[in-house]
Amino acid sequence: MNYSVKRGPARRWLEVSALASLLTSIPGCYNERSTSEPPFEASLDVQLRESLQRWGSVLPIAEIPVQNAALVDLGRALFFDKTLSGNRDVSCATCHDLASHTTDGMSLAVGTGGIGTGAARVPGPGQQFVPRNAPSLLNQALMFPYVFWDGRLAEFNRATDSSLGVKFPPGLSGVIATQAMLPVLNRTEMRGQRGDRDRFGNLNELADLSDNAATEIWAAAMRRLLSINDYVAKFNAAFAGTPTAQLGFQHAANAIAVFELNAFSKTGSLFDRFLKGESRAMSDEAKRGGLLFFRKALCAQCHNGPLLGGQQFANIGVPQLGPGVGKAAPLDRGRGELFATPPNVIGPYQFAFRVPPLRNVELTAPYMHNGAYPTLEAVVRHYSNADSALRNYDVSQLASSLRGSYHGDAVTIAAIAQTMDFRVRQVIRLTPLEQLQLVEFLKSLTDPSAHDLSAIAPTSVPSGLPVRE
Repeated sequence: MNYSVKRGPARRWLEVSALASLLTSIPGCYNERSTSEPPFEASLDVQLRESLQRWGSVLPIAEIPVQNAALVDLGRALFFDKTLSGNRDVSCATCHDLASHTTDGMSLAVGTGGIGTGAARVPGPGQQFVPRNAPSLLNQALMFPYVFWDGRLAEFNRATDSSLGVKFPPGLSGVIATQAMLPVLNRTEMRGQRGDRDRFGNLNELADLSDNAATEIWAAAMRRLLSINDYVAKFNAAFAGTPTAQLGFQHAANAIAVFELNAFSKTGSLFDRFLKGESRAMSDEAKRGGLLFFRKALCAQCHNGPLLGGQQFANIGVPQLGPGVGKAAPLDRGRGELFATPPNVIGPYQFAFRVPPLRNVELTAPYMHNGAYPTLEAVVRHYSNADSALRNYDVSQLASSLRGSYHGDAVTIAAIAQTMDFRVRQVIRLTPLEQLQLVEFLKSLTDPSAHDLSAIAPTSVPSGLPVRE
């Protein structure tokens, strides 16, 4: 049976993944550590398929249904149009650049006020980096239960963003549309600072509003859009039953979500072909890497389910860098920031972040919530001995502009190590060849069509602002 992005199968996705996670957490249930290796004479294909079945990852992903063309067209324009940012200088595509496979190629993103594009972008005068890595949008619209590195928005509870105290309007189609409501509120990402002027010298009216005025900010952003005749026409085509006067920013967010689903769902990898019965699709080295992934290397304890991740949170000992988030700044406690604890008390989920899905992971460097590692090889080395990697982090892996923001003091390292997930505490002794095989398996998760996304970008957008500078 194939799994589709429709709501019913999406729930089944979650059930499969939840069951896999549950089985690995109950004493006495399946655990790779205690399972003997299959007979040596068993073929690579047989061994790999057995492991896939055990971890609930054996099912290929179905093609997405055909989407409403008018919604896709509107969402595409909005995704690439800088008029949604307060200073009219950044769009969604600034941090989710097609040339970097919908990341920006940087450890930490640079939002409004930045200089340059893609991996060469730097903060402008008086600006700072966004505290976290811009995640890839490849396959992110396939009904995951959580979004954001801290998972603060969930499909099963998306009426509010508790970290911001924001209440969302009714009518949002799902968690991806809900997420699309937030960048326009964020001063560092898109909105700008009080007193800013846009690229034309006009006062930035979005930034002048209070941080607690989400409804007013969304209304102001919508007024910008509906002041442009081409956008009025696109909204009317996409939402034919809704009078123009009743259109809200939630309609824009729904269109962006449909566009992301249509444009960035990439599930035609060599691994998918193997799952569909084409045994020769994967190389022997990739299959050996797959066996390591599901067995000796223990990767599947966190990266399981149809998309190999996206359902759990874990502190895996990633070093801290950047300006930090919330009350913990300049540190970033991840999901732990969402759970109030008394001062000096280590609460749940400290330094824990969303376990990312691994489909197309080859294309989405740098890795981790803060882009601490530039290559898959470096990631594999980290997991081989997470405690040692944390304590001996090589800051030269970072861009020179970020090295000074590394928090390598003994107190921070001890706090991360103290709450590190039990699943990564074990030293996993992988030979250099095994590390290469594991990387080959990860590369087999790439859909060839994801290598070049340039055709997705429009040549122009309704505002007349440049699509790429």
